[in-house]
Amino acid sequence: MRTGVRLALDWGRARIGVAASDPSGILAHPVETVPSDARAIARIQALVAEYEPLEVVLGLPRNLAGAEGPAAIAVREVAAGLAASLPGVPIRLVDERLTTVTASRQLSGAGRNTRRQRSVIDQAAAVALLEQALQHERTTGRAPGELLLPPVQERTPADE
Repeated sequence: MRTGVRLALDWGRARIGVAASDPSGILAHPVETVPSDARAIARIQALVAEYEPLEVVLGLPRNLAGAEGPAAIAVREVAAGLAASLPGVPIRLVDERLTTVTASRQLSGAGRNTRRQRSVIDQAAAVALLEQALQHERTTGRAPGELLLPPVQERTPADE
């Protein structure tokens, strides 16, 4: 198991749930909910600067059959933007099927009114995503999901 903090992002159209792990990769905890607007990338950059994560885990919304639809395509575009804005920080796309459903059920079971606290659900979904990624690494010894490599910049004659 690699050591280091991980940040997880449950990226939605309206909100982004953020969770972090401890440096040992044992516990995941909610951090905050970021509005999914023009300032989102700047806030994520600030959180990365604060937490100095080993990597960022980004939920990839596949359908129940495992296929990628429009939401997954949108997240892949977000991931490319994150990779460009967070140089040196690996971005891992991890299947997030049912994390929001799981988070909502857990909160309901704990007596929380999930309709009025959607931002809490987003954070809980990010925690569930991160716990899933950490569990995968603990059991397999391999980093979770798909590593998104930053875009390669082409060299121009002016660079030489």
